[in-house]
Amino acid sequence: MHVIYGGTFDPVHHGHLRLALEVSERLGKVPVSLVPCHIPPHRGQTGATAAQRLRLLELAIEGEPRLSIDDRELRREGASYTADTLRQLRGELGADIPLVMVVGTDAFAGFDKWKEWQKISGLAHIIVVRRPGAELDPVGEPARLLAERGVGNDTGSEAGNIEALSREVSGRILELDPPWLDISATGIRERIGSGRSPRYLMPDRVWVEIQRMGLYGACPVKNF
Repeated sequence: MHVIYGGTFDPVHHGHLRLALEVSERLGKVPVSLVPCHIPPHRGQTGATAAQRLRLLELAIEGEPRLSIDDRELRREGASYTADTLRQLRGELGADIPLVMVVGTDAFAGFDKWKEWQKISGLAHIIVVRRPGAELDPVGEPARLLAERGVGNDTGSEAGNIEALSREVSGRILELDPPWLDISATGIRERIGSGRSPRYLMPDRVWVEIQRMGLYGACPVKNF
């Protein structure tokens, strides 16, 4: 099974990292690849460059063997579209390896607005991680897809639900409800920009590097 977790990671924080590890553990400690996007299609420019965000990710996952980085979207020109990434991965993995993408409920709520969204289920499974306060429109397309392709949730027969992802290579949707750290990259950028410390919201080494780079309005300092 090949699992990817995409995002802007602007900047990476403990919420991203803990979620990736929770998914890994729920799936039997399979590795999870973090896929930073180059240009996010549905938001403005990032606060840090692609190279800077990649460097922060490298520092964040150092020493954790279950997490890796796939920088293919950063190496691709233009906006980063999930369908393109999954299509490329499917070509590399072949037809027999289950491919899984991880999204939050908030992102999945707009799934039918994604480029080539109808083709994604033919390329990969989807794990929808529930976020507090984020709900699907009960009559919307994402809710219909979940009802049609869902393999249950992670309350009860978790092993059986996860096994369903292993039996097929794509096309199923699994909801997970892991412990959620309510941390946002937007909030971190705002905190840094206003001169407040984001320590304990992200790995110390990431915060040190942000200060060294002067990102998000940070002023280089020697101490926290």
